[in-house]
Amino acid sequence: MLSPLSPRLPVRHPAPAIVPSAALRRAASIGALLLSVASCSASDGAAVDSGAGGGDSAGAAGGRSSLELPVVVEPVRNGDLILSVNTTGQVRSESESKLKAEVAGTVAEVLVRTGDRVRAGQPLVRLDNRPFDLAVDEAQANVNAATLKWQDQFVPDSIATGRAPSEERRRNARVRSGLDAAEVSLARARLDRERSTIVAPFDGVVGRVDVSSGERVGAGQDVTTVVDLAHLRIEASVLEHDLPLIRVGGVASISSPAADAGVVNGRVAAVLPMVDTTTRAGRVYVRVPGNASLRPGMYADVRLEAARLTDRRLVPTRAIIERDGRPMVFVVREGRAQWTYILPGRSNGTETEVLPDSTTGQIPVEAGDQVIVEGHLTLTHDAPVRIVASREEEGGADPR
Repeated sequence: MLSPLSPRLPVRHPAPAIVPSAALRRAASIGALLLSVASCSASDGAAVDSGAGGGDSAGAAGGRSSLELPVVVEPVRNGDLILSVNTTGQVRSESESKLKAEVAGTVAEVLVRTGDRVRAGQPLVRLDNRPFDLAVDEAQANVNAATLKWQDQFVPDSIATGRAPSEERRRNARVRSGLDAAEVSLARARLDRERSTIVAPFDGVVGRVDVSSGERVGAGQDVTTVVDLAHLRIEASVLEHDLPLIRVGGVASISSPAADAGVVNGRVAAVLPMVDTTTRAGRVYVRVPGNASLRPGMYADVRLEAARLTDRRLVPTRAIIERDGRPMVFVVREGRAQWTYILPGRSNGTETEVLPDSTTGQIPVEAGDQVIVEGHLTLTHDAPVRIVASREEEGGADPR
């Protein structure tokens, strides 16, 4: 314990703690935030500077890829060009019979209805037979009477003389007796009785019935119509400049929007010699087997095989467009569409022949070249393209 006389040592008190105010704290936070943003900006700038070259190249690649237009191509080929002539025609039956009454009479029975199938010789309509039976009986009686007159002219003399009459005397006796005329009348009566029954002339379908039971009909009046649906023909119109290409026996493909049987094949039966002076078109008959779809009176699309041009350079017709009034195709080479002017020849609608250039004598496209058939209408020369489909690879090329 210190004495009261001992000197006093100075007492050191701890410094009071400095408490930052709210304004100072706010300023410190803002400064830290600014430093953080500055550091991030510097690092991002460095990253951009360091990768500028790679970024530009990637951007360029991406831009070029986005400009490549998708197209569909088909190959140019060497082969035969099968020419065809497309036209329209009307379906007709080879046999369509409008049956008429050959004798006058009263309809006793109608045996068929419209749409019935009938066979050749089948009765369709019967007239009342009684008048015809009476006519036959009357004619037979006349024949019997004439026969007696004929015999009376030479039989008694033959019995008396015991000799047979000469052939000349017998002929004269027949004429005088009227036997020949009586026999003709009997044959006519029998024929009229036979004609009182109207029969089908061939196998077919009843197209129309114009009479009914009890009706009185006259000779020459329409009774019924029978149509042969098993043998049809197409009467097609062909322009005069295509007529020399059509050959009898050539294949014809027939289709109709009203028929659901697809394509029906037929044969060219005849090329008529006359050309219409107004339409400048001739007529071609095509025979086609009947089916459930084609009906007489229908209009049908007809494709006639005309000629075969061998060993030709062929391009798809869809690939040909015009620029500056000149036909051309786009050929894909090294990812770019290069237009190539061509000189088209004959075409069948699917393929077109390419002829040699009139100046160089060379065909501008080669077999195997890929020509654009879809996506080429708005292309420019040397435009970058991307092949998305090939008809050859898909197996979609038409077999020829």
